[in-house]
Amino acid sequence: MYNSSVPLRLVVKVGTSTLTQDTGSLNLRSMDHLARVLADLQGMGHQVVLVSSGAIAVGTRKLRLEARPDQLPMKQAAAAVGQCAMMHVYDKFFSEYNRTVAQILLTGEDVESPLRAEHLHNTFESLLKLGVIPVVNENDSVSSAEIETGQSKILGDNDTLSAMVARLCGADLLVLLSDIDGLYDADPRTHPEARLIHRVETVTPELRAMAGGTGTWRGTGGMITKLNAAELAMAAGFDMVISNGSRLEALYDIVAGREAGTRFLGRRRP
Repeated sequence: MYNSSVPLRLVVKVGTSTLTQDTGSLNLRSMDHLARVLADLQGMGHQVVLVSSGAIAVGTRKLRLEARPDQLPMKQAAAAVGQCAMMHVYDKFFSEYNRTVAQILLTGEDVESPLRAEHLHNTFESLLKLGVIPVVNENDSVSSAEIETGQSKILGDNDTLSAMVARLCGADLLVLLSDIDGLYDADPRTHPEARLIHRVETVTPELRAMAGGTGTWRGTGGMITKLNAAELAMAAGFDMVISNGSRLEALYDIVAGREAGTRFLGRRRP
């Protein structure tokens, strides 16, 4: 359990379902709330990195397309438009709470290459030292690793991306904010009696069998991608928590080490 008085380096990944409405438009209330809580956590002394999904969904809406594009070039175009819109809103909201944000867009090559990874690490260190909140997403407009699934996948989804970013930054804690409270022993959408699993020490085949598919049309990840991220985090020695993005105040409990969502325990180094 963490000592709430000790500053943490925290990576928070927020999913598309938290950032957008069912129509695909930005959920401004949720984004404002997220900015306020993260700004407050930084004010408590924590260092914060935000990994944000949502660019394709927002770009689809802004371009007035009838549905999420199927063809890769159109997906990348939507991502380019959507990322611009999202960073504009993030900059506005975080500025309201006297915080500065920076945009970092990554491709698979950036985290796979030791030299690029070292440069990225140094960039994160400098930004965090300056009190800046980096906002990270995969560079969908030039990379097909996430949106063209199955071909040359290196990052693959923003859950995996967030775990890699947390490892790259030397984070103490990774939090995945989704449209579900955590990992259940059955799909709670079809099994009302399903029970939330609060602590996980090992990702077993049985746990993977419990994982369902994608939550909504706006997102690309599901519980399987979160378990993959958990394995990366646990192997790197830091905890990962899955929590519901509709209850952002839970971030205070998570940072303090109190029970909230599902916590995957990192394997501590001697």
